[in-house]
Amino acid sequence: MYSFKSRVRYSEVDSFGRLSTFSAINYLQDCSTFQSEDIGLGIKKLKERRRAWWLSSWYIEFDGPLLLGENIKINTWAYGFSGFYGYRNFTIDDETGKHVVKADSTWFFFDLDKHRPVKPEKEDIEVYINKNETKLSMNTPDRKIEKQGKVYKLSDIVITRHFLDTNEHVNNAYYAAIAKESVEEVHAPTVKMDRCIKSIQIHYKKAAVLGSRVVRTVYEKDDGYIVELAGTEFDTVYADIKIIYTEDIR
Repeated sequence: MYSFKSRVRYSEVDSFGRLSTFSAINYLQDCSTFQSEDIGLGIKKLKERRRAWWLSSWYIEFDGPLLLGENIKINTWAYGFSGFYGYRNFTIDDETGKHVVKADSTWFFFDLDKHRPVKPEKEDIEVYINKNETKLSMNTPDRKIEKQGKVYKLSDIVITRHFLDTNEHVNNAYYAAIAKESVEEVHAPTVKMDRCIKSIQIHYKKAAVLGSRVVRTVYEKDDGYIVELAGTEFDTVYADIKIIYTEDIR
């Protein structure tokens, strides 16, 4: 397991003083990035070899809020590799050691020149493997997100540099932030959005880049909300996101 400690900063909380979904996801991906940097397989090293680990999907559970000023510990470990895929768990613990955030994720190894997934070499994965670390117990849902329910079409947004990461793609956490704000936009301004997210599931389909126009569609279901973030080109989808709240937000 790889870990680092932090404290919930003012810049990381929402309007209710809780660690935001955006900040929580950034903590998770920062943790895996720090591990790769510390073992010598960081971003610069991989780019020199024209390789990258890219995120395919998240499933994240939240067991209550983390509040401004709380001391937290972020943990991650890889629990398996298959073909060009890698599988990784995360937790964010409070001061008592409780897993307030738990996450399961799937990654794939990518050839930047051939523009396709490739199987990692032995040296790419053996440093991550620890036989004593196993998959976290979570109620991981089916991989496919069914887009059904009452439909809301929202205004498009255009990707600016503010959204981009080192790959010149939209940062993984921004898809969640856009989806959450889209659900809130459906209900605003008549409803105070003070409920906590219980879980969020994200499937990444295609990377949005600078100048991409993102078409937002919200599907309202009995058990939560589905947000499709799509492109203007035919059949282009950037990400599908499912959000479930601790209680009905309406």
